Amino acid sequence: MTENEKFLGILGLASKSGKVVSGMDAVCECIQKRKAKLVIVAKDTSEKSKKNVIYVCTNTETKVIQLSTIDELSHAIGKKNRAIICITDKNFSEGILEKCNRG
Repeated sequence: MTENEKFLGILGLASKSGKVVSGMDAVCECIQKRKAKLVIVAKDTSEKSKKNVIYVCTNTETKVIQLSTIDELSHAIGKKNRAIICITDKNFSEGILEKCNRG
C-alpha cells in the first residue's frame, strides 16, 4: 500500500466520521470559524481557487497542503468533483500530515 493510498484511507475514515467538509464555500466558512484543522487542495485545482483558499488559510494560520487529484479526493470522501476539503478533527489531520511527511 502506497503512502497516497494510506492518506486516502485516513481521509475516507474522517469522512465517514463526519469530520470532513468539502467545497470551496463550505471550506472557507469552516476556516473562518476556525474549525478547520487542515485544508487539502487537489493538485489539479484551478489556480484561482488555489490562490483563494491559500489566502484564507494564511490569514487564519490554518495548515494547507496540496495532494492527489480531484478524482482521488472525491472518491475517498464519497462525493463527486471535490477539489478542496478540510478536516475538522485534530487527530485525523495529524494522521494525514504524518502520512504526507513520510511520503
